[in-house]
Amino acid sequence: MALFNQLKAAEPFFLLAGPNVIESEQHALKMAGYIKGVATKLGLPLVFKSSFDKANRTSSKSFRGPGLEDGLKILEKVKMTHGLPIVTDVHESWQCEAVGKVADIIQIPAFLCR
Repeated sequence: MALFNQLKAAEPFFLLAGPNVIESEQHALKMAGYIKGVATKLGLPLVFKSSFDKANRTSSKSFRGPGLEDGLKILEKVKMTHGLPIVTDVHESWQCEAVGKVADIIQIPAFLCR
């Protein structure tokens, strides 16, 4: 509820930002630090967003990410290192329990809502 209340009260808005898919731990940590610096400078609350699996790619040969287990470890490290709340998406209902232990917000991609 604290995060919800903080984001609800954000003026002029809050920011959900990060790489579309987790490329590596190093990249995610670097991006989180950079984006946090910009958001802090602008006075915007930030929720770091990145996906451990992008199953809804245009090409089935596209990089999908590190997967659930490794991806959640990376997101947890981003959360602990930078003190940022996390949003990531799920593709299957069975992923929700594990994701809910790390993410502050769970997203269901619009493509998968059909």
